[in-house]
Amino acid sequence: MNMSVNIAGVEWKNPVTVASGTFGSGAEYSEFTDLNKLGAVTTKGVANVPWAGNPTPRVAEVYGGMLNAVGLQNPGIDLFCQRDIPFLKKYDTRIVVNVCGHSTEEYVAVVERLADEPVDMLEINISCPNVKEGGIAFGQDPRAVEAITKEMKRHAKQPVIMKLSPNVTDITEMARAAEAGGADALSLINTITGMKIDINRQKFVLANKTGGMSGPAIHPVAVRMVYQTYHAVNIPIIGMGGIMDANDAIEMILAGATAVSVGTANFTDPRAAEKVVAGIEEYMKKYNVADIKDLVVAVHE
Repeated sequence: MNMSVNIAGVEWKNPVTVASGTFGSGAEYSEFTDLNKLGAVTTKGVANVPWAGNPTPRVAEVYGGMLNAVGLQNPGIDLFCQRDIPFLKKYDTRIVVNVCGHSTEEYVAVVERLADEPVDMLEINISCPNVKEGGIAFGQDPRAVEAITKEMKRHAKQPVIMKLSPNVTDITEMARAAEAGGADALSLINTITGMKIDINRQKFVLANKTGGMSGPAIHPVAVRMVYQTYHAVNIPIIGMGGIMDANDAIEMILAGATAVSVGTANFTDPRAAEKVVAGIEEYMKKYNVADIKDLVVAVHE
């Protein structure tokens, strides 16, 4: 039984990683779960300089998930290279570094700094606001998606995964733009913008007013977008959005994802991703699936 997948020439021993921002760089979680059991660890977003993130409160629980407006707080690329990469190198898992920035130049600075570091893949978070374009996210304009993808490919030594925002009219338009820019793979979906109001205080629950919604409530949206994207492009997809267990992961693979990412579930169970790996294995045994690749877009009418 083969659980390994190949994404842009990088072999993962199984199709499971963790979603950026839900797992730090793995150090805290390593006390609860075995990082060696994961196909890859995807790090929290890292920028060219430290980011303080948004004011608090910046997380809130909602029906079927949570909202976060953490604002990509991170220690910056220098500390990341000095502390987090050496930690992850101790484990038998692929390292995917999530990159964020306020401008193309900021993204480029991080990608260039990572060129000679022992990391396997880069995931580019284009849900960040583009300061030079009035704050609209890079991922909400197909021309910006193609342009930033081209720039990343020009400077990156590792394969580039473009992480798509679901806060768009047509996800396939953004997927095609990333593919046209030379993306090696896509990951989707990022969080869906939401809001929560405290009716007793008559105030916004989050200091930022809006936050990104994640968790099981967004899973059907994510499955639909992965399915649409699979049929629009010819590059591999890492599917994410409300994957709480192996059943959700298998659904995502059947819709067209080559690999999956477990996010919000890590907050309720630090071993969630490890359990997803075990659950996929059980499913393959139950249905006599010889190779995980046979499940990719195996859904039929």
